[in-house]
Amino acid sequence: MVSVTINHKTIFVKEGTTILEACQIAKMPVPSLCYLKGINDIGACRVCVVEIKGMERLVPACNNVVQEGMEIRTNSPRVREARKINIELILSQHDCFCPTCVRNGNCTLQSIACQLGVEHVTYKKVLPNYNWPQDFPLIRDAGKCIKCMRCIQICDKVQTLNIWDVAKTGSRTTVDVSRNRKIKQSDCALCGQCITHCPVGALKERDDKEKVFTVNAPLSTKKKICVVQVAPAVRASWGEMLGLSREVATPKRLAAVLKMMDFDYVFDTNYGADLTIMEEGSEFLGRIAHKEDYEYPMFTSCCPGWVRFLKSQYPDMVQNLSTAKSPQQMQGAIIKTYLAQKLDVCADDIFSVSIMPCVAKKAECDIPNINSSTKKDVDVVLTTREMVRQIRSMNLDIANIPEQEFDSPLGEGTGAAVIFGVTGGVMEAALRSCYYLITGRNPDADAFYAVRGMNGWREASFNLNGTVIRVAIASGLGNARKLIEALRNKKVKYDFVEIMACLGGCVGGGGQPIHDGQECAEIRGDHLYHLDQTAALRFSHENPDVIQTYEQFLGKPLSHRAHELLHTDHMGWKMPGEK
Repeated sequence: MVSVTINHKTIFVKEGTTILEACQIAKMPVPSLCYLKGINDIGACRVCVVEIKGMERLVPACNNVVQEGMEIRTNSPRVREARKINIELILSQHDCFCPTCVRNGNCTLQSIACQLGVEHVTYKKVLPNYNWPQDFPLIRDAGKCIKCMRCIQICDKVQTLNIWDVAKTGSRTTVDVSRNRKIKQSDCALCGQCITHCPVGALKERDDKEKVFTVNAPLSTKKKICVVQVAPAVRASWGEMLGLSREVATPKRLAAVLKMMDFDYVFDTNYGADLTIMEEGSEFLGRIAHKEDYEYPMFTSCCPGWVRFLKSQYPDMVQNLSTAKSPQQMQGAIIKTYLAQKLDVCADDIFSVSIMPCVAKKAECDIPNINSSTKKDVDVVLTTREMVRQIRSMNLDIANIPEQEFDSPLGEGTGAAVIFGVTGGVMEAALRSCYYLITGRNPDADAFYAVRGMNGWREASFNLNGTVIRVAIASGLGNARKLIEALRNKKVKYDFVEIMACLGGCVGGGGQPIHDGQECAEIRGDHLYHLDQTAALRFSHENPDVIQTYEQFLGKPLSHRAHELLHTDHMGWKMPGEK
């Protein structure tokens, strides 16, 4: 422990503690703009500068550690003036038309400028001019980039894809796609982690709300039957941007709000998740019976960011992906076929929307061979953030809106489906039903607890009626790469592997609400586990809507019709650069 004095207050902190952390411990926090602990501590923004007694220059607090007897001033006139100048310089190259920015009210730069009392910028305004394809699911606005380098570091250190890099020099320095590529030529997984870690609005998802909610959109004209499905992870986060507790922001209250938006049917993607387990679980059991024929394990295929990663980084291993579509696409296919049949309408008469915690889902629904017909099974994907922005525009007293049930026959879900949104959840749900399909009886619903946790790479073994199943779970593409490399180098051997592109799973997805400097995946995941614990049904094979779908329409898992509608060929489309 070392003794340091911060603004005349003496505290003791561990040796090696940064000045920034020490100030937080002392309850005298220092503003920071570019800093991400363990990921981006390069002191690029110079907003966190402090004054240290005996030192002539100001030093950044984020990458300097405390020393015994150090005396620190965090708010001296000299410090405040330096911070203000640095912010003004940043603002001189920043598009400050905040009312139209998606991060208005949730922007770190905006907050710090307000705290420092920056009322005007004395420096000449120079904004870069840069063309970006507006049809790509991820949008970059160069005029808002503050060169904090967070996107570069997240992509390099956490996701290991190196999509971003520094471009140009001097005052023209900016961030761009690496290796002089265009974004559509890159191997971007569309995980969206660069978006959620950007402190401003320089990165965002493509805004697709107008396709759904404008005057000429299907929802307004009512020329089509408008259907929406809501992903499991959305229920853990949708209330955050609205200031609602999870006790108020329930799934059923969200269903009620969506019905107030004039959707004809509001379905729960939990149904699609349970359907996925029936197909993927059955596929795995068929494979495990002949596991000696396979060099590598079967990989789950629910996460399109992970699928994009595998196709671009390890294309020779794509054949090991489960052929099962993601829950979004399964539900979309059932909506355009089974539901259409029940409603006695054509598939073209249905406009299908999904609410997802993910940016990659916007690209997934556009993959031609993932759709069950020549038309799209899911017409538009909105992120959690897009949905909440639309809810805000309605000016509703949401806390007092009575809850409503999701619609049938695609609205029932189980606890197993709910935990799809957290890392390890797909694996746990699959093992619950695999045990039943092998033995004819249910295990304890929490028997596979060992797959849970937030560690980036976990493994476990289970005995399913005499057959030992070795499984692994990874979240975050950097962890996925480590796992894949270990498999290829014969250091590990598994039968079944679940991978999610985002740390913590979909709860930490690139389309989720942004809380700068906070990682919320774990607390959201805990909420999903709570919903599983309290669910009336906790096994996918017990979902009555899924049972009815097989009885009336699909026949059985892996049937010919199930293969046509619920499975896909992952090698039937190519990533940029894939041969």
